[in-house]
Amino acid sequence: VIGVVIGKTDVRGFPDRKNIGSERYTFSFTIRDSPAYFINVNSWGREEYVRSLSESFRVGDCVTIENPLVQSKEAEREEKFNPVTPSCYKLLLSENHSVVKTSSCYEMDTKLLSLLHLPVKDPQDYYSLGDIIANGQSLDGRVLNVLAAVMSVS
Repeated sequence: VIGVVIGKTDVRGFPDRKNIGSERYTFSFTIRDSPAYFINVNSWGREEYVRSLSESFRVGDCVTIENPLVQSKEAEREEKFNPVTPSCYKLLLSENHSVVKTSSCYEMDTKLLSLLHLPVKDPQDYYSLGDIIANGQSLDGRVLNVLAAVMSVS
C-alpha cells in the first residue's frame, strides 16, 4: 500500500495482559491514496519497535507499507479512537512481518501530496461556527463536525 500520511497519534504504552508486569506499545496513523479512500494503520509491539517506527515518518510523508495484516474493523469501537474511514478494514503492522518505507511524495507521485489538504469528511456534513452559535440549544449533546482553519498562532 502506498499513500500519504494524513494523521498520526503519539506512542502510548499499556499493561500487557499476557505478560503481567510488562507493557505493550502502540500508535496509529492514517494514510490516503486517493481523494475518496484512506485507511487507519495500527502498530503494536515492543517499545523499541513502536517508537522507532513512529519516529521514522511524520504527517505529510509518503509511505509504502509492505505485508500488513488486513483486519475488519469494529466500527463502533475503532472509531472512538481513530478517524472514521470509508473502508471497513484497518491495517495492522507487526514487527516480524511488516515494513514501512518512507520517501518523498515528489519521488512517488506528486498527486499524493495534493491529498494532504483534502478534508476527510463529506463537505455537506460540517457546521459553521455561525450555525453552532445560532442553533446552540438544539445541537446540545450532539457530536458535530466543524471545519476550521488556523489564522495565526501566537
